[in-house]
Amino acid sequence: MIKFEVVLIATPAFGNFVPIVEFAQRLIDHDPRFSATILIITMPEQTLLDTCIQSRVATSATNIKFVHLPTVDHPSLDQSQSFVAHVSSLVEKQKSNVRQAITNLMGTELDSDSESNSVPQLAGLFVDMFCTTIIDVAKELDIPCYLYFASPASFLSFMLHLPILDTQLTTTELAELDTELVIPGFVNPVPPSVLPPLALKRDGLSWLLYHGRRYLETKGIIINTLQELEPHALNSFSTSQMPRVYPIGPVLDLAGPAQWHPDQAHHQNILNWLDGQPLSSVVFLCFGSMGSFDVQQVREIAHGLERAGVRFLWSLREKPKAQLNLPNDYTSLEEVLPHGFLERTVGIGLVCGWVSQVSILAHKAVGGFVSHCGWNSILESLWHAVPIATWPIYAEQQMNAFMMVKELGLAMEIRLDYKMGRRMVLAKEVEEGVKSLMDGDSEVRKKVKEMSLKAKMAVGENGSSCTSLGTLIDELANGV
Repeated sequence: MIKFEVVLIATPAFGNFVPIVEFAQRLIDHDPRFSATILIITMPEQTLLDTCIQSRVATSATNIKFVHLPTVDHPSLDQSQSFVAHVSSLVEKQKSNVRQAITNLMGTELDSDSESNSVPQLAGLFVDMFCTTIIDVAKELDIPCYLYFASPASFLSFMLHLPILDTQLTTTELAELDTELVIPGFVNPVPPSVLPPLALKRDGLSWLLYHGRRYLETKGIIINTLQELEPHALNSFSTSQMPRVYPIGPVLDLAGPAQWHPDQAHHQNILNWLDGQPLSSVVFLCFGSMGSFDVQQVREIAHGLERAGVRFLWSLREKPKAQLNLPNDYTSLEEVLPHGFLERTVGIGLVCGWVSQVSILAHKAVGGFVSHCGWNSILESLWHAVPIATWPIYAEQQMNAFMMVKELGLAMEIRLDYKMGRRMVLAKEVEEGVKSLMDGDSEVRKKVKEMSLKAKMAVGENGSSCTSLGTLIDELANGV
């Protein structure tokens, strides 16, 4: 049996690294002829991500290998520079190391006995949405290169349409627009207020334009979505200029960080508390690995929850001390929450720090999710049939929220256009949003349950995503 190897590289961030590892696992589970090598870029600021990586290295199947690339001098960190600009520069500096790592793999292949099938053939290189400079390495080494896109198809449509928008807006920054935009992957015109914050800054926009243009240089684009969820966006890609698109989602890490996070006792205490709550009675508030608020906003959330009178689990984290660092747990919740809040909500609410989000969404007591609308979080909530109330913060989350509420009717709205440092979400908005979310008979809740079943069918045998993955594997194996 001829064996095949794929190489994958991802941006060093939770929302990028974990999905590409899960994709590699999905691919090799689907076809035992395949193995995977994942190249790892480290960032000293991301210590928790390093813990996650170490766990995956220790527990992954033998047909997934992890190669840590040598460290390089990090680009100087300008306080005005975006995360994407910084990490894109970092990936650029790793090109020679990536080339060497892949050359080493190819050397092993060439050194093997030509009559032997024991050494796999290198079938493809997969880069993620901010690692497109590595496409150059694939071209140099004559390796088929694919994009693994961990965000929705609607956002891919925006990224591909951005160069057209840029030529149309030569004298007007996106930030100054007051007219809605027509983007092929969206049914409705898109208000400028939900464009990614990154696109409203010149350095961020320039990098988005760079990456979006380079997507078209790949042989195919693998998207963590499903045909049943985003039919309009996926159908908008059917042009001769586009690489082939493979929707293979949802690709999820259903075990989550509960399997590797150092604070297991904390996690168990939260599960024990949930075990004591009625079915679907708890609203869960969590804002992602990078989500945090200032004290004034925290207190507005607290007042809103108290007025709503619902059971709640709130993952509350402190703003990071330095740029590129992740938020930390508060050392004293009393200092940031309204006076007496913890005492008044004893029994119906629990405020905590870090949580294993997917484990909480899987719990039978959780009936609603106030979310930052990161794509992994949306897919997790749909998988577990927990409806979302939208509170986007960064990245493409505003567009995700717009899609979920206005395009698909799969979420409730608290805010679609929230941006850090702008107009605060008031207690009344939180109260009304949470009450609507926890309505057990809402149309949104019914639609989310239906989509949950469709998502599970899509990745099952003969499902749309399973079939799409099989088509990709055939292409990789046949070199077509």
